[in-house]
Amino acid sequence: MWGMMKLSFPFTAARIRELKVGDEVLISGVAFTGRDAVHKYLHEGGTLPPGVSLRDGIIYHCGPVMMKSDAGAWKCTAAGPTTSIREEPYQGQIIRDFGVRGVIGKGGMGERTLAACQEHGCVYLHAIGGAAQVLAECIKEVRNVYFYEKFGAPEAIWELELADFPAVVTMDAHGNSLHQEVLARSQAELAKRL
Repeated sequence: MWGMMKLSFPFTAARIRELKVGDEVLISGVAFTGRDAVHKYLHEGGTLPPGVSLRDGIIYHCGPVMMKSDAGAWKCTAAGPTTSIREEPYQGQIIRDFGVRGVIGKGGMGERTLAACQEHGCVYLHAIGGAAQVLAECIKEVRNVYFYEKFGAPEAIWELELADFPAVVTMDAHGNSLHQEVLARSQAELAKRL
């Protein structure tokens, strides 16, 4: 795809700090899903399973739809983003404590996450809502699943191998947030009309 930047694992601080709000990226490499249960668990002092490291990695706010083959292999059939603001109470701490470089989701996040992105070198990447089946095609392999029994399929940590997964940087490591800009412009327009 023309004009899109390639972003590959491991996602180094230097590479992440090069990104700016509005950059369109194609993400390749390992990413881990994490939703409400995982964020709350880690926030409250829980530990990651052996073999899982989020350092220089990406968390995807996603509860994927998975199918298991007769041979026991998992295949992702839908992988749309989950609304991210639900993780706002936890995300900044998890970025700091686990060395996360990217968070994929939809709808943006708040001030604490933005501050953590700036301080620790992380970006928020907006994925396209409503394109769950298309995004699933960018998942080349389901490498593993963790906490399946503990949290259930949508809330488990799924280890995914991404290939050219499309997203847009909407919060960068320089303190910029497209979500804040849109809100400010919308409030200014509303004020003119009232």
